[in-house]
Amino acid sequence: MITISLCMIVKNEEETLERCLKSVDGIPDEIVIVDTGSEDNTKAIAGKFTSRVFDFEWIDDFSAARNFAFAQAAMDYTLWLDADDVLLPEDRDKLLQLKNTLSPTVDAVSMIYHYSFDESRNVTQSNRRFRLVKTSKKFAWVGVVHEDLVAPDTYTYFDSDIVVTHEKPCGGPTSSLRNRQIYERHLAAGRPLNPVDLCHYARELEAHGEFEKAIPYFVEFLAWQGSGDDAQLDLSLFALHTLARCYYMTGDLDKEWECALKSLELDVPRPEFSCRFAERFLKKNHFRQAIFWYELALQDPAAKSTREWGVQNYPFKTWLPHKQLGLCYYRIGDYKRSLHHNELARRYLPEDQDIETNIRLLQRLINESAGEPQAVPTDTTN
Repeated sequence: MITISLCMIVKNEEETLERCLKSVDGIPDEIVIVDTGSEDNTKAIAGKFTSRVFDFEWIDDFSAARNFAFAQAAMDYTLWLDADDVLLPEDRDKLLQLKNTLSPTVDAVSMIYHYSFDESRNVTQSNRRFRLVKTSKKFAWVGVVHEDLVAPDTYTYFDSDIVVTHEKPCGGPTSSLRNRQIYERHLAAGRPLNPVDLCHYARELEAHGEFEKAIPYFVEFLAWQGSGDDAQLDLSLFALHTLARCYYMTGDLDKEWECALKSLELDVPRPEFSCRFAERFLKKNHFRQAIFWYELALQDPAAKSTREWGVQNYPFKTWLPHKQLGLCYYRIGDYKRSLHHNELARRYLPEDQDIETNIRLLQRLINESAGEPQAVPTDTTN
């Protein structure tokens, strides 16, 4: 059996820290909590679970804080979580089993991270990250914000099916503004951002609706050659998709189209771009071409590639193409297929009233087998 150090960095996490630690209670052999300046009850809560609570002066650098936490680890392997992460019971059981069975020849274990959900609790975004690493291999963190765990030159790894679930408290403060401000303080101090940080900074700008300002940072990142590995490919496609959205939101549809076409030079069509192609044809009433691309989004031809490490945008391969296929098939008079896709979309969005309206209309049309529709299934853009 391996031994595990759980290493965390925290600040003002009194609402979430205890929940996180209880979700893995009994699994880590030691818990290291590094506090970066809490002004609430965070340190007292941490003290209920461990005596190894450290202070670290916050210097606007998440990697520096995480590397300090990792340096305190004394067990065979180091596990990291954020305070608003939890392991659901089935995943806790999997982690315990992994602790009992993991070969010591494995240097790193990846886990799936579910970090964004819709109102129906469908996962909307996820990725895969190394969560458990061999302490002696000296894995290190890099990046000011949205930091990455960098592996040594040679290592062995195992991709587990353990899921870490992000459970941000309802109404809790957003980290997006904080992240953006950290980047901007670095730039104001004359400290350049590395290419990956440029991409993340652009994403923060896009998230705040500053599309024009985000564009040049995405463009600069995409011009970077980098390592050319799968991780960079995934990040480049993520940046290209978000850049396309920036162009769309600023009305530059030609540039948006260039981004979509560029994606085909990098890899087989990803669902995000398949939906973008489909929308372009749908707006021109080219329904059969739109159907082709929405169907391809559902097939997700790159699903078995290593891109699980990149951001998975589930709406583009679940309810969105189904809902839009319902519209397309309706427009060409294929009411049965339209109904089929609306019903599939309803599985993901059971409270969506547009889908319910569409289903009632289509059921009536199929039963009557004649007559003009009184309403048109609702269009949904991406």
